[in-house]
Amino acid sequence: MSDQATLTDEQAMQVADPVLVVDLDGTLIASDMLHETFWSSLAQDWRTIFTAPAALVRGRAALKASLQRTAKVDANALPYNQAVVDYIRSWRDAGRRTALVTASNQRIADQIADHLGLFDEVHGSNGDVNLKGDKKAQFLEQQYGDHSYTYLGDSRADLKIWAKAKKAVTVNAPQSVRRGVDKLDCEAEHLTTKGVSPNSYLKALRPHQWLKNILVFLPMIAAHNFATGVLVHSLLAFISFCLIASSVYVVNDLLDLKADRAHPRKRNRPFASGSIPVSHGIWMAIGLLFGGYLVAAFTGWAFFAVMLVYFSITTAYSISLKRKLIVDVCTLAGLYTLRIIAGAVATQIVLSVWLLAFSIFLFFSLAAVKRQAELVDSAARGKLGATGRGYHVDDLPLMTQMAIAAGYLAVLVLALYLNSPSVVELYAQPIVLWGICPILLYWISRIIMITHRGHMHDDPIVFAARDRTSQLCFVFVAVLAFGGTVL
Repeated sequence: MSDQATLTDEQAMQVADPVLVVDLDGTLIASDMLHETFWSSLAQDWRTIFTAPAALVRGRAALKASLQRTAKVDANALPYNQAVVDYIRSWRDAGRRTALVTASNQRIADQIADHLGLFDEVHGSNGDVNLKGDKKAQFLEQQYGDHSYTYLGDSRADLKIWAKAKKAVTVNAPQSVRRGVDKLDCEAEHLTTKGVSPNSYLKALRPHQWLKNILVFLPMIAAHNFATGVLVHSLLAFISFCLIASSVYVVNDLLDLKADRAHPRKRNRPFASGSIPVSHGIWMAIGLLFGGYLVAAFTGWAFFAVMLVYFSITTAYSISLKRKLIVDVCTLAGLYTLRIIAGAVATQIVLSVWLLAFSIFLFFSLAAVKRQAELVDSAARGKLGATGRGYHVDDLPLMTQMAIAAGYLAVLVLALYLNSPSVVELYAQPIVLWGICPILLYWISRIIMITHRGHMHDDPIVFAARDRTSQLCFVFVAVLAFGGTVL
């Protein structure tokens, strides 16, 4: 009796019309759920950094099971590969069966399948078996038979599965993987839906935020000390801050994946949108951090220590402090001021108490404006609070008052400084500097009014750098400061 004669009717139908088996990570979604759940778990509980390695000792399946218990992943907002979704939908519309088979945890696979509504079967890893590579190939052969399924995958680990498939479909696979598939004894199809652009990696570094790091030059400018050594050390401090700050931005984006995907603008950030694989984030963060501290070491060990403090505070802010009421605003104001302190340490310039007081009040005001903008945006979208923050929309009037009060106090500190004896020593015509006060009053008031009307960028400093009126205010301030020096 032939082999075909021993097949049941159902098996014969499968051979003639194979089931479409779809991988999840890198195929159905432009991400990896192992990395997604790790960062989500870490955002919920900082102890994940210790519990995850302990779970990994028991195997990757145990790690995935451990992470999914604390992770909060929104299946509705994941970066789905629309071309793959359309492929699956067309297959199913033709009356053929589909299955989601993934190395991700079963619970997460079920959530994704429920959201899409495109799969007849869902199979994922449990706490004991990691459904990947050989394990997945064996499972599919037992479940559907040899060469009785079409498989959509993306990685080298899938070659063992494609070897036993009736048809292999690669999704954005590297050329080496495609060549390996073409050598197999099965029909092959290659889908290319999108590539990773270098611009996406640059965008993830947030170079527009480097503008904040210009604050390291402020001690040099305030002291009127433009010696070559001071200028070089200030420049090195600026470069170090840019690299380390970008490392922090990468980590922050990874921790904020869920919140960013729920935001109308932040959802377009590289990691949230899937334009950069989440798995690349950790290596980007480590590389930037190493480069930043290397430059810091050349700048001086005292500056290196300040950068350790900066990284510690920013990491604590990303993991926990940004969700603490008022603590987050104080931390942001402190981080701005820390840039000025770092510039002073790098150049060995003694900071003025007036400069520190002015910066604390001004940056507290701008940090409050940042939260004010988020609350205005949440109110416009009908939400009760800012996603991932400790505020409610009802807090908006109080946050606005804090921004106004701190901003005006900064101007008061400046006015008191202009009446102090130290100004006479540094400026030929101190009276010219009084023109700066009304300009700052106008600028702060306008920034808060713009925010109140819902037209503020997520970061007021970045907004100011792009706003023509703000640019003119800064030019007038610079002209007055220069005029007070030389007139």
